[in-house]
Amino acid sequence: MSDFDFLYDHTEDTSTRFVCFISPSMCRFDLAILNTNRFYGKKLIINLQSGKSAVIGPDDLDEEGYLEHVFKLGEEEAEELRSFLYQIVGTVNFTDI
Repeated sequence: MSDFDFLYDHTEDTSTRFVCFISPSMCRFDLAILNTNRFYGKKLIINLQSGKSAVIGPDDLDEEGYLEHVFKLGEEEAEELRSFLYQIVGTVNFTDI
């Protein structure tokens, strides 16, 4: 282990929600949504089908093209995912201040 220069090494209990749903356009989403004290209140969203993940807060959902880029989705699928995520992401809390 002496070859590694750790920036941090922290263990934490987290809460994980697993959600599977079919969107109106018949796109299936299998997601793991992790709540943690890290990331300033944003959530770690993992697409279990593709393995792609992102730390997402409400500001990220408002950024045009963000979900399309991160999860490699088409515009319609990204909009449906965005609609779902708006319901669960909530507000960001800056606990370090």
